[in-house]
Amino acid sequence: MSGADSSCVTWRKSSRSGGNGNCVEVAGLADGMVAVRDSKTPGKAAVTFGRIAWGEYLRAVKRGDFGGLA
Repeated sequence: MSGADSSCVTWRKSSRSGGNGNCVEVAGLADGMVAVRDSKTPGKAAVTFGRIAWGEYLRAVKRGDFGGLA
């Protein structure tokens, strides 16, 4: 995670996450990166994004660009 210790960050779940356990969590890192992890396996490695890439990803989700993925 870009040299950051995942135990030192505050992880957040979406307010839209259901109770089914299929959630992702995000955390802002000190170096400006955004970390994303599976809430079911918090001890595994997280994926990191730069702020610009994260913003582009969120805009694509809001546009529905990934609606055809299964």
